[in-house]
Amino acid sequence: MNQFFKFLFASCLGTALALGLLLFIGIGWIASMAGSASKKEKVNISANTVLELDFKKSIPEKTNNLPMDPFDFNQKDVLGLSDIVSTIQRAKEDPDIKGIYLNAPIVMIGKASSATLRNALADFRSSGKFIVSYATYYTQGAYYLASVADSVMMSPQGVVDFRGYSSTITYYKGLLDKLDVQMRIFYCGKYKSATEPFRADKMSEENRLQIREYITPLYDIFIKDVAQSRNIAETELRQIAERYDGFSAEKARQSRLIDRFAYEDEVFSMIKTRIGLSEKEKLNRVSLEDYFEARGKKTNFSVKDKIAVVYAEGEIHDGEEGDPGTILDGKYIKMLRKIRKDPSIKAIVLRVNSPGGSSLASDNILRELDLCRQAGKPVVVSMGDVAASGGYYIACHADSIFAEPATITGSIGVFGMIPILEKTMRNKLGITFDTVRTQKFSAFGSAVYDFSPEESQLIQNRVDWIYQDFIGKVAVGRKRSTEQINEIAQGRVWSAAKAKEIGLVDDLGGLDRALAAAAKLANLEKYRTTEYPQTKTGLEQFLDQIMDKKERDDSVKAWAIRQELGDFYPIYKTVQGFRQNNGILFRMPYELSVN
Repeated sequence: MNQFFKFLFASCLGTALALGLLLFIGIGWIASMAGSASKKEKVNISANTVLELDFKKSIPEKTNNLPMDPFDFNQKDVLGLSDIVSTIQRAKEDPDIKGIYLNAPIVMIGKASSATLRNALADFRSSGKFIVSYATYYTQGAYYLASVADSVMMSPQGVVDFRGYSSTITYYKGLLDKLDVQMRIFYCGKYKSATEPFRADKMSEENRLQIREYITPLYDIFIKDVAQSRNIAETELRQIAERYDGFSAEKARQSRLIDRFAYEDEVFSMIKTRIGLSEKEKLNRVSLEDYFEARGKKTNFSVKDKIAVVYAEGEIHDGEEGDPGTILDGKYIKMLRKIRKDPSIKAIVLRVNSPGGSSLASDNILRELDLCRQAGKPVVVSMGDVAASGGYYIACHADSIFAEPATITGSIGVFGMIPILEKTMRNKLGITFDTVRTQKFSAFGSAVYDFSPEESQLIQNRVDWIYQDFIGKVAVGRKRSTEQINEIAQGRVWSAAKAKEIGLVDDLGGLDRALAAAAKLANLEKYRTTEYPQTKTGLEQFLDQIMDKKERDDSVKAWAIRQELGDFYPIYKTVQGFRQNNGILFRMPYELSVN
């Protein structure tokens, strides 16, 4: 009886605590909504308003398609690239918006996304409205955006980080050797460099060649665009970068990278003068997020026919559960089946921004896209910053493929990596293992036993088979022979222009061109778009995590790790991605970054 009352008391206490927590969340949610509504009413977009852009946060492809702070009740939507572009386009036509104040010393997006954003700013400026850029300093990526402005200003002690592009890869073989970790690596494709950091201490000549061949076109685009907007010859810009003039504020001004030195209050005074305000009058500035809420995206629901825009953003993993901004095959299969059975959806645009991941998950997603095409729904691919390896695999059967000029694609190759910890456990910890087997391969796959020659051959045979299957599927989709695809595959990464030349993509262009192509294939004169996957606000993500203990624990753990690791979090995330997938991987070079 005493035990019964103990359990009853514990149950009641647990229920009370849960109800109390939900009540607290409910009060927080109501307060947050009330504050949000109040704030929305206070957004003043009157005549002579200036749209302020800062890009302090990461920019996903789709709004809120990334993990958000689970403890920030007041967090606004994190606008995706497409919504940012449409909002800037709306501001261009809005008579109350007189110009843009760009205050972005750092911009955390890829090269293709940056070019898309820059094009939107250039289009805004073509209307006759002004863009004024100011920052205490400019990173190279931020300066690329700032260079489109009428006036580029900087603090007298600032720096313009204008020095050319580089790509640095971190190598771990030395660390693994010190820990006695034996990495058993299997791959297909002489350019498949995703495994290099674990089997070498420097770049192979093949990898060095392919990196140079895709960062050079990216840098050429950068120089060409800045030269046009700043009216500086391309050869002169390359010399400015070679001398690193931007490292000196005065040399940056003399080289015409910037127009003048200023402090922020002086910039605001200049903007007031430009729009006809006196010094005493208040300059009305509205943030991108507030403007989006007040006058952003408009949808004409009277149009019945739809094109589904499916954002395939992040690494490709097996399963259904994971952070926003990852491509989970279970989740995407259900989503694509729903799209296939919806009679109002006439076509699909797949927006791919992914370095790849699980071969099994990639194949499952491609299968569902094939079924959509068989059901009479054309599929057109729009590539973002990266559409490589598994990211290219899910795109290869599309009716048409468009890449942004700065897209990186290809990497048609396969690999598998298995760490063997037998020596680590014995030499570092004094732990040994022994086993009894009923068959020759009974202990196959254990991390504490090295592979026998026969076991190694089994894995390599599977890697070879999956590679042949990969190039076979690409050959079917691109209407080439397997021999032709094998010649341009080998795990090699290509720039967008080269990918078009060798037939991996059909043409260069952004999401707008892909939508136009999909509409044409579906014979649509009028249509509206519907976006997938559905994303949630930070508060909604938080509520989901509270209701699901595993998701809550994982989210809080991920948030804490992100806060602790900072810039090193992507490395951790990539390693976790390797652990999450089962089997062989389609993935592009490890830790690819162009700075």
